[in-house]
Amino acid sequence: MQEYYFLFALALVYTLFATIQDLKYREVANWLSFSFIAFALAYRAFFSIATDNLSFFLFGLFGFLIMFALGNAFYYMKAFAGGDAKLLMGFGIILPYQTYLQLLFLPLLLVLTLFLSGAVYSLFYSIFIVLKNKKQFTREFNKLSRNWKFTLTISTILVPVFVLLGFYQYLFFPLAILALLHLTFIYTKSLEKCMLILTPPESLTEGDWLEKEIKLNSKITIQKSVHGLSFQDIQLLRKYHKSALIKQGIPFVPAFLITLIITALFFSALLPLPSLFSFLP
Repeated sequence: MQEYYFLFALALVYTLFATIQDLKYREVANWLSFSFIAFALAYRAFFSIATDNLSFFLFGLFGFLIMFALGNAFYYMKAFAGGDAKLLMGFGIILPYQTYLQLLFLPLLLVLTLFLSGAVYSLFYSIFIVLKNKKQFTREFNKLSRNWKFTLTISTILVPVFVLLGFYQYLFFPLAILALLHLTFIYTKSLEKCMLILTPPESLTEGDWLEKEIKLNSKITIQKSVHGLSFQDIQLLRKYHKSALIKQGIPFVPAFLITLIITALFFSALLPLPSLFSFLP
């Protein structure tokens, strides 16, 4: 299992640099993601040749293919940006597979950990955005809340009636869940308004997500795309001096860093081996 220490160390270094890039520039350079994937696969290939153990390379290759499928699915569902998807592919290579059954189990465990840690991280990050855009968030939240005043009034009247009739034990949890979903919906929609930025053409980057299409003239219209703005789109916007309303997402790479640390600690505690962080001074 010591052969995996290097892979985890490699992933930690690359993910740390990717996190800095994502927080600073809201994107992860392709060279960083692709070199991570290439370096990890190359290490597995050389180690397999040196030890005459083909399965070590095949485990990494199959792990990459599984995460390639998942990463693309999340990308086209707009759950991930391109950099997130490529980083997930790299993570598929470094996991410590010992059996082919683990090829199914470990990627799913990693993705579950990623989304759980990502949910906690995103919640705290969204609170930061709300505090930074307090007036805009409050205005949008109040606007959306007004549409539900009638429902809230009816609920306020009906709840005491159901309590008196003895039905409260059956309605408490459904109503609580409904109220929570309602508040989450309003919070999310209000947060989205805070993340819409009118960006001048000089500041646009490839992959930026348009909130709405931009009509440059009677013949040329830049459409919204799952891939975001292309290089050609940006050149046209600069040519016509058009700003774009961009929907900024929460930089998600820090969640990968958190997930990697959790995963390393998990395997370090699970295995009767030195810590996976033993490469650190």
